[in-house]
Amino acid sequence: MKIYIDGTLHEEAAAKISVFDHGLLYGDGVFEGIRFYNRRVFRLEEHIQRLYSSARSILLTIPLTPEEMTEALLETCRANALDNGYIRLVVTRGSGPMGLSPYKCPKASVIIIACSIQLYSDEAYRSGLTLATCATRRPMHDILSPQVKSLNYLNNVMAKVEAMQAGAEEGIMLNERGLVAECTGDNVYIVSRGAITTPPITAGALDGITRGVVFQIAEELGIPMQAADLSRHDIYTAEECFLTGTAAEVIAAVKYDQRIIGAGIPGPITQRVIARFREIAGSTGTPF
Repeated sequence: MKIYIDGTLHEEAAAKISVFDHGLLYGDGVFEGIRFYNRRVFRLEEHIQRLYSSARSILLTIPLTPEEMTEALLETCRANALDNGYIRLVVTRGSGPMGLSPYKCPKASVIIIACSIQLYSDEAYRSGLTLATCATRRPMHDILSPQVKSLNYLNNVMAKVEAMQAGAEEGIMLNERGLVAECTGDNVYIVSRGAITTPPITAGALDGITRGVVFQIAEELGIPMQAADLSRHDIYTAEECFLTGTAAEVIAAVKYDQRIIGAGIPGPITQRVIARFREIAGSTGTPF
């Protein structure tokens, strides 16, 4: 595996960063997770735009232009000779002396990893996931905007631990009002009376790239879809439930807090969305 670090491709064993990097010491940086299928990077322009938006929000200057970043990413994909996989694009504040001040880090660092990934088991994709409510809440806009994909994911990690300890594969995170925000790493949706609903970004949900694709798919297929507040009760009583994320793609959820959702199997609308997503992902994107 070849990993890009600040303009150079390194073999995995030689790919190293400083122990004084603020991304390591303080979680100070931003990232994007990106998929590629059939040697095409899916929704690359949208991911690059979101990366720079996150960086701007935390006053992080990326040392490459978006065009240069795009070429570096494509170069890394070509170097790893994979047809399908996952890209982790990371920008840290860079190395600096001990202390919180970001102004003592002279230059940000860019790291690009292209590798294989499978977030859930094959059986989970066939039969659906089990969910559980997490006690750890989703941070709101007055703490750190949910739209910033920062390197500090401890909140999500602890929620994931809670879900797994409850015997679930994924966890539902609530906001400060007790409404559904999102999962530990995915957006969440329900199907009720033939319509799809997902929490709005104001509820603490990330404005996911795959989330945007689902809105597109729903419009194509003539399925009503809206962003609106959801409670746990809404998921308990839904006809169907599914999750989306770059790494997760689209996957059904069939059980939540010990309640069976709908018929307890991936529902027909979920299956239509999955099928159409796979068609779009497999045939579009930026070639490398």
